Amino acid sequence: MLIVQKYGGTSVANIDRIKAVADRVAKTVQQGNQVVVVVSAMAGETDKLIDLAHQVNPSPGEREMDLLLSSGERVTSALTAMAIQALGHKAIALTGRQMGIITDKVHTKAKIEKIYGDRAKKALEEGYVVVVAGFQGIAEDDEDVTTLGRGGSDLTAVAIAWALNADLCEIYTDVEGVFTTDPNIVPEARKLEKISYEEMLELASSGAKVLQTRSVEFAMKYNVPLVVRSSFTDRPGTLVCKEDTDMEKVMVSGVAYDKNQVKITILGVPDKPGIAARLFKTIADANIVVDMIVQNISSDGKSTDISFTVPKTDKEKAVKISEELSNDLGAQGVLVDDNISKVSIVGVGMKTHSGVAARMFETLANHGINIMMISTSEIKVSCVIQDKYTELAVRALHEAFELDKAA
Repeated sequence: MLIVQKYGGTSVANIDRIKAVADRVAKTVQQGNQVVVVVSAMAGETDKLIDLAHQVNPSPGEREMDLLLSSGERVTSALTAMAIQALGHKAIALTGRQMGIITDKVHTKAKIEKIYGDRAKKALEEGYVVVVAGFQGIAEDDEDVTTLGRGGSDLTAVAIAWALNADLCEIYTDVEGVFTTDPNIVPEARKLEKISYEEMLELASSGAKVLQTRSVEFAMKYNVPLVVRSSFTDRPGTLVCKEDTDMEKVMVSGVAYDKNQVKITILGVPDKPGIAARLFKTIADANIVVDMIVQNISSDGKSTDISFTVPKTDKEKAVKISEELSNDLGAQGVLVDDNISKVSIVGVGMKTHSGVAARMFETLANHGINIMMISTSEIKVSCVIQDKYTELAVRALHEAFELDKAA
C-alpha cells in the first residue's frame, strides 16, 4: 500500500517524540508499504514565531509572515527524515515547493490549485520514505512561499494522498480518534468507530479541532480514505468515510463548540436593497469567512440591525470594514462582542428525525442559557451563547442526546 501519514505538533513536540514517529514509520515500511510522511511544526513553534514577528513589527506583512511561519515545518521535516535514516531506512525531506504544491496568491490562507509530486513519486520508486513539510506551498507566478492556514498540514496530507492516489491517509494526533465531544469537558465522551465526511465537516467547522475544515472538505470531494488515530497508542482510530444507512439510525453524532468567535453588529442600517450585499462582498474581498448572519426586521421600515460572526483572528479587519460602511451609510455605529461561543449538535440522523432542534433549545433553556443567534443545516443546529456557559451547554447537550451510549 501507499500510505500518507500526517503527524501534528504534539506528535513531534520534541526529539523523543520525533524518534517515536520514526519508529512508527519504520514499522509501516517493514510491513511492505510505501510511506509519505507529512509533519507539522513542533508544538508551540508557530506561536513562538508569531510572537517574534510582533516583537519587531506590530503589524507584520502577510508575505513575510508566510516565509517565517513555513520554517517551523521545514525544521521538523528535516529532523524526522534524519531520525528515519538513523533506523536504517532511506528518507528524504521535501519542502512544499520541492513537493510541487502550487497555491493561489492569498497569503496566510492559500488554497491549493495543483500538486505536481514528480519528485516524491521518483523518490518512492527508489525506496525512499518521503517526509514533507506541511502547511505550505508556493504561488506559481511569483514563487512566493504561501501557507494554508491553521491546521494546514491536515490539508497537505489529504491533498498529497489524492495527488499520489494513496491507498490510505492517516492523521495522527494526540487523541485516539473523533469523540462525541471534547473529553476534557465530558469524560464520558465516546470514541466513534466511523463518521461520515459530511458530519466531520460540520463538526470541524463548528470548532472541533481534530481535523482542519478544508482537509475534510477536500477528502469528501475526492473520496480520500481518512483515518484519525493517536500517535501515542496503537489502538484503532476513527474512519471518516461516505455516509451509510447505519449512520442515520443515530440522531446526533456529536457536540462541538467554538470559542474563537466574535459577534459584530451594525446598528441602525438603512433598510433598503443592496446594503447587505455591499457589506458582505467587502468582507469576502478581504478573505474573511463569515459564519452566522442575523438581520432584524425593522418595525418602521427605515432601519435595521445586522449581526454576524467571524473568527477572532479576523476581528480587526472585519470591525474596520464595518465601521467604514457604518460611517458611509450614516448608521448608528458598530458593537463588538468578544465574549461569545458557538455550540453545535451534528448528525446525519437529523435528516430523518424530527424535533432535534426543539430538544436542543429546551435543554439550553432548562439550564438558564440564553440563545443569541441560531443557524441550521440539514445535519447541524448551531447556537451562539455567552462564552461563560460553553462547558455547561456542552455537558447538558451531550447528556440530553445520550451520546455516551453506543447506537
